[in-house]
Amino acid sequence: MKNALDVLRERGFVGQTVYEDDLYELLSKGESIPFYVGFDPTADSLHIGHYIPIMAMAHMQRAGHKPIALVGGGTGMIGDPSGRSDLRSMLTKEQIEHNVDCIKGQMERFLSFEGENGAIIVNNADWLLNLNYVDFLRDIGVYFSVNKMLTAECFKMRMEKGLSFLEFNYMLMQAYDFLMLNEKYNVRLEMGGNDQWSNILAGADLIRRKKRVDAFAITCPLLLNSEGKKMGKTAKGALWLSADRTTPYEFYQYFRNVEDVKVEECLRLLTFMPLDEIYELTKYKDERMNVAKERLAYEVTKLVHGEVEAEKARSQAKAAFGGNMEDMPEVEMQGNSDTTIIDVLVCAGAAKSKGEARRLIEGGGVKVGEDKVSDVFATVGAFTTEKEFVLHKGKKFHVKVVLK
Repeated sequence: MKNALDVLRERGFVGQTVYEDDLYELLSKGESIPFYVGFDPTADSLHIGHYIPIMAMAHMQRAGHKPIALVGGGTGMIGDPSGRSDLRSMLTKEQIEHNVDCIKGQMERFLSFEGENGAIIVNNADWLLNLNYVDFLRDIGVYFSVNKMLTAECFKMRMEKGLSFLEFNYMLMQAYDFLMLNEKYNVRLEMGGNDQWSNILAGADLIRRKKRVDAFAITCPLLLNSEGKKMGKTAKGALWLSADRTTPYEFYQYFRNVEDVKVEECLRLLTFMPLDEIYELTKYKDERMNVAKERLAYEVTKLVHGEVEAEKARSQAKAAFGGNMEDMPEVEMQGNSDTTIIDVLVCAGAAKSKGEARRLIEGGGVKVGEDKVSDVFATVGAFTTEKEFVLHKGKKFHVKVVLK
């Protein structure tokens, strides 16, 4: 079986790591290596920011290793300062318990909880809420340098507005989680987002210094747009994995409309599609990218919400942007994915000649479904793999085209 680290590297999951050669050797031994990712239960649903670490867990499990999802029932009562410029609002125990229950259900869509390498979910409230503070300081605090902690990016961002002592404890708490999971389940590796690097590294360092055994860290890249801003923001706020917060249709449409330059990355990170198929689908940097975007939206929605909801969302998208095909005039023509849009325009009666069809495209007045045609040499396959689609010319000409 392929080394899990190779799989993660190929698909783009490895952002930062330490002792990489030793980790590679550990993952090559043919043994099941327990590893974990932490999730703060600050809401009753995971969001798109959690998606990449979850997929990394799934790939690790498929390579034979055991995932542990740690929900922060204890740390969630403090709040992680990473990536924030303000103090998180603290949740009650009841709110956290409710959120943890909801998150458990969502995890089951991505990870198998059966068999020898079946995933387990652990709540750090089990060991954090009953800690003796003096004992904790004596046992754990001695391994941390305040000077070194203040150089961590997660604290630097908070220094101007004021870093509370409450938040300052977060790094120790997360490091202690890693230590406890190492003792209880022999966890050797923690994974998480790039913004968690300081906290994850602190845990690996604590285990190495206190227990004198190897511990490792991997962070995954954040999902960013071409401007370097986090993806996953919609008009309604965050892009959630819960259908109650973000409908499957909204979820589908978000990924149907991602930037062309991000499609390949999203397919590698957010789907299980083979890399060869992804590269073939995204090799054309023109209107044919629309087919890849449709596939991305469908595959991601299927993973999060199931095949039935993904099919429904795809149908809704076609109906919303292509009109109700049942009520449209229909034109049948001989053709396939290689048929040019110019030929379709002429055959459908939208243009009297190929010259007129070319001018319509150049003027920006032609659409296939929801996508504008801007390349006069574009073919049907650049926009859809279906045999039926809607052709638009301007605001008044709409026809259902059926390829035979």
